[in-house]
Amino acid sequence: MTRLLVAGETLIDFVPEGTGPLDAVETFHRRAGGAPANVAVALARLGDPPLFWTRVGDGPFGEYLVRTLVEAGVHDDLIERDPDADTTLVFVSLDPDADRAFSFHRDGTADTRMRPGGVDDDVLAGVEWVHTGGVTLADEPSRSATFDLMSRASADSDAVVSFDPNARPELFDAFAFPDTCRRAFGLADVVKATAADLAAAGVADADATADDAPELARAVCERGPHTALVTRGSAGALARLTPAAPWNPTGEPLVVEHEGYEVDPVDTTGAGDAFTAGAIASLSAGDPPAEAIAFANAVASQSTTAKGAMAALPTRSEATALRDGDGPA
Repeated sequence: MTRLLVAGETLIDFVPEGTGPLDAVETFHRRAGGAPANVAVALARLGDPPLFWTRVGDGPFGEYLVRTLVEAGVHDDLIERDPDADTTLVFVSLDPDADRAFSFHRDGTADTRMRPGGVDDDVLAGVEWVHTGGVTLADEPSRSATFDLMSRASADSDAVVSFDPNARPELFDAFAFPDTCRRAFGLADVVKATAADLAAAGVADADATADDAPELARAVCERGPHTALVTRGSAGALARLTPAAPWNPTGEPLVVEHEGYEVDPVDTTGAGDAFTAGAIASLSAGDPPAEAIAFANAVASQSTTAKGAMAALPTRSEATALRDGDGPA
């Protein structure tokens, strides 16, 4: 039985041939992307192929995305094709450290047109974990569809609900992103975020950095989730677990940190999504929190070693080897 369900956007990333601002890039490479799609493919690569509820255009880009997802092992039962809308396109720019910026082409595209009820009750009752992200909350009807799924999973099933704000404030009306995230945090059991995500969501000050991870994780848990995962780029990640977290055996708030792994990054696009997949795969399998965070960092680190969010996603054995000190440095 499929234990995991991921919901959200699938899109085309156009990744540049080299580094530099978008206005200087002449050559791009087409890659499948979208944060939830990255999570779904990473889970499949780790041996936990999920159901994936998404919506793409009924055209060549949509066909490419569906083919990519299916070939990666993602279940296609909930993948929708929209005959009246295009697939979202995103142009990516990379700086010399492989960090990225995005330019979205997403006006009325298929992933903005997901509708409540796209996952029926019988399907939802059969999964143990539901993961969503912030981009589909930017537009109706996908906003209502995402909240409907989170609400039903939270109230009517025993599934763990996780949420990644994946802050893209440029997709939202002024001041809408913090309000939207406030509602999402109230429905989520687990939130994975960066300092920048939490600043955009109104949870942290605008100048918050990865060094503030302990305070940021505490602030997330104060808004409802029992588990906060704050990623810190090359410095690893920190997790805070309240006593309500099923993987916290202490009965007290628990903080777990991991410093990450040294790799030679080529493209950090999707590294946070790889981390999310690693955390979901490990925590849902019953691994202790310290092992889960180390495993998630291993998945994320290895994902940065090739261009494109999905190109270098590791298998479970590869990520486990790196976590246990037997893999590539």
